[in-house]
Amino acid sequence: MKDKPVILIVDDQPQNIELLEAYLAPQDYEIVTAANGEEALGKLSGNQIDLILLDIIMPGMDGFEVARRVRQDDMHRLLPIILITVLRETEDRVKGIEAGCDDFISRPVDKIELLARVRSLLKVKAYNDLMSNYQKELAAEVTGRTEELKQTLENLQQDIIERKRAEKALGASESRYRYLYESMMDAFVYVNIDGYVVEFNEVYRKMLGYEPEELRRLTYVDITPEKWHAIEAEIIEKQAMIRGYTDLYEKEYRGKDGTIIPIEIRAYLIRDDQGKPDGLWGIVRDITERKRAEEALKQSENKYHLLADNVHDVIFVLDMNLKYTYISPSVKILRGYGPEEVLKQSSIEQTLTPSSQDLAMRTFSEIMELEKSEHREIHLSRTLQLEMRRKDGTTVWTEVKFSFIRDENQRPMGILGLTRDITERRKAEAELQKTLDSLKKAVGATIQVMVSAVEMRDPYTSGHQLRVANLSCAIATEMGLPQEKINGIRMAGSIHDIGKLSIPAEILSKPTKLTEIEFSLIKVHSQSGYEMLKDVESPWPLAEIVYQHHERMNGSGYPRNLKGDEIIMEARIMAVADVVESMASHRPYRPALGIDIALEEIEKNRGILYDAAVADACLRLFREKGYKLIA
Repeated sequence: MKDKPVILIVDDQPQNIELLEAYLAPQDYEIVTAANGEEALGKLSGNQIDLILLDIIMPGMDGFEVARRVRQDDMHRLLPIILITVLRETEDRVKGIEAGCDDFISRPVDKIELLARVRSLLKVKAYNDLMSNYQKELAAEVTGRTEELKQTLENLQQDIIERKRAEKALGASESRYRYLYESMMDAFVYVNIDGYVVEFNEVYRKMLGYEPEELRRLTYVDITPEKWHAIEAEIIEKQAMIRGYTDLYEKEYRGKDGTIIPIEIRAYLIRDDQGKPDGLWGIVRDITERKRAEEALKQSENKYHLLADNVHDVIFVLDMNLKYTYISPSVKILRGYGPEEVLKQSSIEQTLTPSSQDLAMRTFSEIMELEKSEHREIHLSRTLQLEMRRKDGTTVWTEVKFSFIRDENQRPMGILGLTRDITERRKAEAELQKTLDSLKKAVGATIQVMVSAVEMRDPYTSGHQLRVANLSCAIATEMGLPQEKINGIRMAGSIHDIGKLSIPAEILSKPTKLTEIEFSLIKVHSQSGYEMLKDVESPWPLAEIVYQHHERMNGSGYPRNLKGDEIIMEARIMAVADVVESMASHRPYRPALGIDIALEEIEKNRGILYDAAVADACLRLFREKGYKLIA
């Protein structure tokens, strides 16, 4: 009778055989090995084998074929076969069952699981051998042990039923565990009580860059930089050993290539059947990218604070409730409050005067409404002039430029702004406005003197320039021109005939039709007016308006026969106004033709002599809006 159960290990990889021998030999098993299927079948005929540990992939004959041939041999058809496979490869398990395998073990092989399954199947074999002996004894009519054998059989059958139930539950649980274990994004590692890396998932292996067998020869000390040894030992001793787990903590690993890998880890203590510490499970996450982002953010914040803390203007950040979350130290100069005092202020009422509060809230409301529409402007910024309260009770005028801080979905999550003291600028602007007003009055008086001089020489056209100026402004307003341009048209209209100062008075007031020579002298007044005004500094093109007001769109005007876009808009407007006023008013050489005749002229030559848009605006004024020529 044999002293030890004999186990046949079939695998073409020597290191796999060595690992299984290392697990089984100390358990009082006799080991026989084979490097391929043919050799394995040969070992069966020459040895009394009790169990086969069978690899799948081998040269020549694979594990499935070996199992089928064993089952075809009557002597070995009940021999237990454990197929060594990969748990996730369901197809291998199905093929193994079809080939007659009794059990399966997943790689990497767990020692405890291996021993449990081997012992279980050897027990089944013992039962099968006992059944065979029992049948032989029955055949030989050995009745003395029949009842004993029956009872043993019943006990063994019950054991097998219970084992099958337990294995089924274990298999289902193990499948779920393995799926979770291998599909998690985090790394898992099991370190035994001696510190050796025993079990791990693929994420852990890739993180460190080792092959599986390399990892199993290492301890956690080998893969951890020395500066962390004492720190981690203290964490394990004070947390895991006392309460069974650690808080999430950070440390570093050293990869196979020497790369330092920042990680965060939480460890759980595992105890054996006697309650003694057996090892530690660790859940590990690579935080390299997070550390890089934190460092980049830190550098960015340092630069930002260096700028914000030293700029003269005030930089501020508000949340969406308009509460300060940051304000630069320069606020002390602007408002007399320190940054910490401003951050405690609960509302804009403590920051702005009432009128500025209204403006700020109205603007904010408009922007928020725009945010809800499809026409929102993501990068829009606004600039307001706001009066702020100072700590000493005085106020200061500021220019505030602000825009939204947005999240990754472009939703507003705060307001970033810049505040600048414009008190001195407003004073200068006020003084400048006074000066401008004074200059306007002076210019107005000068223009009036010039208008009077023209009308003294040509009393028959008294009021003509003013009526032309008024009508020109009305046309410009009807066309929607800006007010500043309208102001220039009024000024030019008031002096558009200033060039007539160079024409003899007797020609201007001649009561009969002018000769060709006399009319040619009259036509010179546009150029004469230009020469008088060309060196006058003005925000408006007064000299050009005067120069062009007798030009026509088709080039038939004078003095330069300009046409189309060569004529500025102000001159096109004045040309229409001048024609209407001249035809509707009395002249020394003819009676007034009347406004209807004048408007017919404009309508007939709309787009030919006169700008179409200007002509349309003029016609609307008189025919639809009841405009009257008044001085």
